Amino acid sequence: MRRLLSAPLFVLLLAGGLSPMSAAAQAKLATTNTKARNLWEKAQSQAKDRDFDKALETLTQLNEKFPSLGEPYLMKGSLLKAMGENSLAFEAYRNGVSKIAIDASHANEFYTLGELAMTFGEYKTAADSYRKYLKSGARNLRNAPRAQRQLLNCEFAEKAMAAPTGPQPERLGQPLNNFRFQYFPALTADSRFLLFTGRPMADSGEDLFVSRFTKEGVIGEPTSISPAINTPYNEGAGTISGDGKTLVFASCDRPNSVGNCDLYISRRTGNNWSKPQNLGRSVNSPEWDSQPSLSADGRTLYFTSTRRGGKGQEDIYVTTLDADGNWTPARNLGEPVNTLGKDMAPFIHASGTTLYYVTDGLVGMGGLDIYRCELQAPSKWGMPTNLGYPLNTFENEASLFISSDNRRGFCSRSRAAEPGVKQERDRPVELFGFEVPEVIRARETSTYTQGRVFDAVTKQPIQADVQLYDLNTDELVQYVGSDAENGEYTVVLNEGRQYAMYAAAGKYLMKSLSFDYSDKRTFDPLTLDIYLEPVRAGRSIVLNNLFFDTNEYELKPKSRTELSRLVTFMKQYPDIQVEISGHTDDVGSDDDNLSLSQNRAKSVYTYLVGQGVKATRLRFKGYGETKPLVPNDSDSHRQQNRRIELRIL
Repeated sequence: MRRLLSAPLFVLLLAGGLSPMSAAAQAKLATTNTKARNLWEKAQSQAKDRDFDKALETLTQLNEKFPSLGEPYLMKGSLLKAMGENSLAFEAYRNGVSKIAIDASHANEFYTLGELAMTFGEYKTAADSYRKYLKSGARNLRNAPRAQRQLLNCEFAEKAMAAPTGPQPERLGQPLNNFRFQYFPALTADSRFLLFTGRPMADSGEDLFVSRFTKEGVIGEPTSISPAINTPYNEGAGTISGDGKTLVFASCDRPNSVGNCDLYISRRTGNNWSKPQNLGRSVNSPEWDSQPSLSADGRTLYFTSTRRGGKGQEDIYVTTLDADGNWTPARNLGEPVNTLGKDMAPFIHASGTTLYYVTDGLVGMGGLDIYRCELQAPSKWGMPTNLGYPLNTFENEASLFISSDNRRGFCSRSRAAEPGVKQERDRPVELFGFEVPEVIRARETSTYTQGRVFDAVTKQPIQADVQLYDLNTDELVQYVGSDAENGEYTVVLNEGRQYAMYAAAGKYLMKSLSFDYSDKRTFDPLTLDIYLEPVRAGRSIVLNNLFFDTNEYELKPKSRTELSRLVTFMKQYPDIQVEISGHTDDVGSDDDNLSLSQNRAKSVYTYLVGQGVKATRLRFKGYGETKPLVPNDSDSHRQQNRRIELRIL
């Protein structure tokens, strides 16, 4: 039998099951009627011989002729449950329990009815059954802790259903949902590509598929992601970086694997995916590792593992790329995210500040529910909160994905049981979509800037490093590379932030760009091609992330990001000499503007010298308002003209 990448999500069996010859089957019949007792003994004999169909026929006769007797219903429920007919078993147990006294001999039946009721979302029946179980007076109530926990779940569920957090998710139509099983949906940051796992039948292999959205939002036919990715082995539970260039997925039982299911990585150049590489022993364990989720820049990876040393049955782990391009040893995310239960299917929003995952270790709707928690400080997550109904139901929920702009959500759900489908793992699983209610959105909404990087002289695309810094914290928040074939790049930006973005490549001047979303009302995607100037005499760049107060020349603290990059650049090219030039707009007198521009350029010069750059390699000069980039006819144009430039001498 194939080992499935998603197995812990979709193969969850009922707890507390009873064998066919359970206490209900061996109980004494509460009647002296000879005919009833003869039928009872006949049913017991048939069950003992494992002739369950005959036993059920006999019990049905008992139900019809002696409807006040509870034991035949309970035995019938026990047999049906053993046969996987849970819906019929639930009805039989419910009938039986309503006809018996609350005593120690029936404790297990009360508990079993509670468990069955939970699987069908019958919370009132479940709560009543658990209370009877706890009141039964049995000496050894080994399931008492779970029964008490389930009572809390029942209370939570009834309140959640009375106050829905949003509309019901809707099944996605054609051309999606053509497989029997499809799950783990994921979008690129620009919402152009939808990645998901598909499996034609219960016993077939899993593969990764991609559908492309048109500009009008119409979804295209799913296609195999690549012959380099999909093989006779299982490939699934995939995650893709915001720019669509880094893919991590799980695959099982491959040669030379670390464990039974490992995580693999592939990178796209142009339209071609590289041969997948095992992420190695820093990430993978001898156990089950799956359900990955990449950060927008593809440099932080969250995933699920059953490895030893965790807090619960499954835990969520995280690993990051270090400066040398190696994945750090996976670290357990710890409390409050991980619990004593199953903690699975993490999804990190493109903003990087909100984590969603499923767990049964917290009070919820009774099974695996979806929770969200927010990043409070580096590596410190806040308390998880339940997403409520209808995203959470009595079913075991699977993965969730929310688009970078916080508008569209995707999830997968098991279809209602069909006739003849007895096992949970055989129920079809389909993709659903929904408009994201405000209460469950990520803390920060994201957009993106997207374009291509070119050589400014040849106009040919080049591979470059594109880095994004938070100017208020001087923190590197994203680091992506432009495509070596076509120069494409995508960087995710969060609302409420002010960023410095740099594009750099060997033998080129860095490009300095600034994005200020700290108080913008519009937050739309940007298309921005970047042209890098070669490092040669006469070439210059504008330093867009140096900041001064009005009519002042002292550098503001948030200039430190740009200044640090300048120092690095000067050390990278120790033989070049540069001029730092200051420029102003036309507001104020010519003399004042000339003096201001000179002093601002000198401030940058003084900083570089203080950081060890030889003064002989530097000169500074102020040009005032004499060299505008654009006419001084608007506030935005004047802002462009107020600048510091770096020119190669």
